[in-house]
Amino acid sequence: MRDWWRGSVTYQVYPRSFQDTNGDGVGDLPGVTRRLPYLAALGVDAVWLSPFFRSPMKDMGYDVSDYCDVDPVFGTLEDFDALLKRAHDLGLKVIIDQVLSHTSDQHPAFVESRSSRVNPKADWYVWADPRHDGSPPSNWLSVFGGSAWAWDARRKQYYLHNFLTSQPDLNYHSPDVQDWALETLRFWLERGVDGFRFDTVNYFFHDPLFRDNPADYRVKAEAEGNPYGMQYHLFDKNQPETLVWIERIRSLLDQYGATSVGEMGESHHAIRMMGEYTAPGRLHGCYSFELMGHDYTAEFFRSRVEGFFAGAPDGWPMWAFSNHDVARHVSRWGKHGTSPEAVAKQAAALLLAFEGSICLWQGEELGQTNTDLSLEELTDPQGIAFWPEPVGRDNTRTPMVWDASPQAGFTTGTPWLPVKPDQAARHVAGQAGVAGSVLEHYRAMLAFRRAEPVLRSGRTRFLDLSEPILGFLRETDNAAVLCLFNLSPVARPVNVAGIATLIGPSLQSVRHGDRLTLGPNGSAFLRVSEGVTVSA
Repeated sequence: MRDWWRGSVTYQVYPRSFQDTNGDGVGDLPGVTRRLPYLAALGVDAVWLSPFFRSPMKDMGYDVSDYCDVDPVFGTLEDFDALLKRAHDLGLKVIIDQVLSHTSDQHPAFVESRSSRVNPKADWYVWADPRHDGSPPSNWLSVFGGSAWAWDARRKQYYLHNFLTSQPDLNYHSPDVQDWALETLRFWLERGVDGFRFDTVNYFFHDPLFRDNPADYRVKAEAEGNPYGMQYHLFDKNQPETLVWIERIRSLLDQYGATSVGEMGESHHAIRMMGEYTAPGRLHGCYSFELMGHDYTAEFFRSRVEGFFAGAPDGWPMWAFSNHDVARHVSRWGKHGTSPEAVAKQAAALLLAFEGSICLWQGEELGQTNTDLSLEELTDPQGIAFWPEPVGRDNTRTPMVWDASPQAGFTTGTPWLPVKPDQAARHVAGQAGVAGSVLEHYRAMLAFRRAEPVLRSGRTRFLDLSEPILGFLRETDNAAVLCLFNLSPVARPVNVAGIATLIGPSLQSVRHGDRLTLGPNGSAFLRVSEGVTVSA
């Protein structure tokens, strides 16, 4: 089915932390293959693999030195082929990460580019002369701290790095770079992958005039922990040329029937840009970090989902509450629930009821929380640079926990990040088949979404209800389901005149006539016919 991705659910696997098979403490591709039946039984449609390519691992694989080979820590190309075949045999699609806005500084192209100003790849990266006083060409900042420009004594120029100094940015104003990137994608398409997740998709192009970014215009209640957030990023990313480049990518993907999703790293206009990037002929889907903050109100969720479809009726979102770069949502939203488990189950019901495609982050189906790590335990360069706030990304990347054995079944060795008791207690074996567990609720919600076409493809109509009640209808021409959520730890009543009985995996919900009581962190799904009225 060519449009399998519409309404689909993708599960993000961080190979380093999923399953180790050789005892070195680092997850690997054979480990992912071993656990694919678990993902198939969970009920997801696709698996997204974070980078497994050759890399010096300065940024845990997001600094690629060879895009067409597997890093030995993860296995071999043959291991990847075996993984792909097993996934397809289980009915799972496979999407792989592509980190194409920048490379490692050990990539052969950068080694050649920095060697002189006159070589075949001299313009493959973003080079610029210093200002007259020797300072960088612009005020652009790195996401990882400090200037986004690094001095190179070989060329006596600065090069651009939006992330680590060891992650130089490619120059997509060069047609040769675009052609190289397309051939890289073709390599994996020919191997049979079903699509790509594009890292930092709005970072491909820069302003060729290197104009300074203005200060952020927003008034903030708290000071920024990272100076990057103090700028309005008008010139170092989000350039219009990116949309034309994405159309070239889409043309290639269409030849193979492959899909795409982009990561929108933007804090000012993320929802609008998600729409722009998923307009016809561009990306199939796009997600941002808009739902990965601390907001947990009906008004907030409504504004983001409703805002997307109002501004981009022909676009397509992918919604996610967590990923490998942010604190786990059970930890972020804990104060809104009676327990971590209650928050986890309600979040599952809410996310899997949204219109669009969905992405789950490994371990969220277990109700995992952030792992408390000391500075000495960190490996994440961002976390180390900004210790203690923001905390970085290691806290969410700790190993998957499978059972009650040592190291929770992740490895027979010493794990690259520690498996601590709070996380180890929420293992797969302890929840599988256990009524009321977070894992079984996820399985039930995934089965419910798959069984109800209205939840995969129906339109969304929000209801005007009072906080903390969020309510919306998912509708097709032939069916409608009412979705209600009490986003608080206190029971709330809702009037639901003219509605049939509860359906699906509703939580903490009791109906007496026209009165529905949504318990703490409750959710309810009801079949709807004409003449229904809802009030709260």
